[in-house]
Amino acid sequence: MEFVLYLTLGALAGVLAGLFGVGGGLVIVPVLVFSFTAQGVAPEVLTHLAVGTSLATIVFTSINSVLAHHQKGAVRWPLVGWMTLGILAGAGLGSLTAAALQGPVLQKIIGVFAILMAVQMGLDLRPKAAGSVPGKPGLTVAGAVIGWASAIFGIGGGSLTVPFLSWRSVPMQQAVATSAACGVPIAVAGAASFMVVGWHESALPEWSLGFVYLPAMVGIALTSMFFARLGARLAHRLSPKVLRRLFALLLLTVGTNFLI
Repeated sequence: MEFVLYLTLGALAGVLAGLFGVGGGLVIVPVLVFSFTAQGVAPEVLTHLAVGTSLATIVFTSINSVLAHHQKGAVRWPLVGWMTLGILAGAGLGSLTAAALQGPVLQKIIGVFAILMAVQMGLDLRPKAAGSVPGKPGLTVAGAVIGWASAIFGIGGGSLTVPFLSWRSVPMQQAVATSAACGVPIAVAGAASFMVVGWHESALPEWSLGFVYLPAMVGIALTSMFFARLGARLAHRLSPKVLRRLFALLLLTVGTNFLI
């Protein structure tokens, strides 16, 4: 039954990734927290395990998304390259930051972030374009900040990278595609770091590689890659405004639950 839950969660995360251009981490992390709680995973490690596992699954979702965007020529690879330099360092630092936080504190931080994203999506708040794309040092610094925050929240960084690139006058289609490409190093570096920092934790369940729970990773990855394509097709048929508000309501519910 647990594996069926992971398959279902992967399908939901995949659809959301295709619909909204996010890696699904904002949904995966809360559901995994609830699932691990029901499984009796130790409270001091279950939130970290959820975040690390989420990042591991986003590796697969992001690769699938990047291939689709690359075929359309929308990925600005020079930007990805320089941001990746910062992302690798930032994601490693983010995993260390998360590991230093107690589980309940980390949950509250994720809850606040989910509520902020709900407000942003529900009200469709977007930064106005201001200036051009920064130089190589600016892109590297931006990548470090995005990688650090993404590793803490267990996300692919789309909710941070897209607004940043849009603010720096990158067309929205290219911003989404480039963000998806940046999600791969974020997820790889974040997941690897969570494996390392959690390697010697004695309270982890069986089939864990550090703070990555393999059964959940496999189950979510199996369905998320397929359903990401379905989500992309639905995005062209359904009202974007209604979709954003529904997702915002979901995030608001999740964030409030984490806070209380």
